[in-house]
Amino acid sequence: MTTPFARLELLLGSDALPRLASARVVIAGLGAVGAAAAESLARSAVGHLVLVDFDELRASNLNRHPFAFHSTIGEPKADTAARFLRDIHPDAEITPLSLFLDADTSPHLFADHPCDVLIDAIDSLLPKTELLLAARAAGIPHILTCLGAARKTDPARFVAADLADSHTCPLARLLRKRLGRRGGTAGIRGIFSTEPPLDPAEPVEPAADFYIRGRLRPPMGSLHACTAAAGLLAARETLRFLLDTP
Repeated sequence: MTTPFARLELLLGSDALPRLASARVVIAGLGAVGAAAAESLARSAVGHLVLVDFDELRASNLNRHPFAFHSTIGEPKADTAARFLRDIHPDAEITPLSLFLDADTSPHLFADHPCDVLIDAIDSLLPKTELLLAARAAGIPHILTCLGAARKTDPARFVAADLADSHTCPLARLLRKRLGRRGGTAGIRGIFSTEPPLDPAEPVEPAADFYIRGRLRPPMGSLHACTAAAGLLAARETLRFLLDTP
C-alpha cells in the first residue's frame, strides 16, 4: 500500500521524512496566505504545526481562502484550518490558537510553543512588528514574514529575500522602518511581490463585516493565484530551511 508521503519520499529521499516529522512550525495569521502555507506544509509531512489567528471566516474569504466554504463561514479560522489539516495529515500534532498577537501575547507564544520556523502572515503592521521582534528575542532559527499579496495580479512576481533587500511593496517599506527603530531587520526573511500594487477599480470604504481589532481599514482587492503563490513560496522556503540545515 502506498503511504501518504510516498511521492514526497521519492523526490526528497528517505532521510527527509523523519526530519520533517520532527519539525515545528508556527504560522501566525491564517488569512489566504498563511492558510495556503499551512496546507502545503501539512501535505509535506511537517509533523508539528501551531496555527494562530483570532478571526473568523467570512463570505469575503471565499474568493481566496483554502478553507473558506459556505459551510465554514462564521467558524474560527484556526479551528477550521486545524480540522482540515488533521484530515490531510492525521499523525501531525496541530495546535490551533484563537489568539490576537501583540507586544504582550507574542513572547508567550514562543515560550509556550518553541519552533524551528515562524511564518508571519499577519497583515497589520503593529502586531506584525511585535511578533517579529518577539521571535527574534526568542531565538527562533528561521523567521519568515509574508508581505503584501493583495492588489497584485501576477503570481510569478513573488520572491523570497532578506527583508532588508525587499522593494516595491508598501508594507515591506513600513515594516523595515518600524524594525529599523528597534534593532533592524537582521535575521528576518521576506516573501514579497516585485509587482507594484494596483489601485482599486472602484472607490472603497472601510469594511465593518469582519471581526474588528484595531484600526478599521478599507478592504483590498485580491486574486487567489497571488495569495496562494505567496503562501506556497513561504512553505517552500520553510522546507528548504528544514532540510538544508544540519
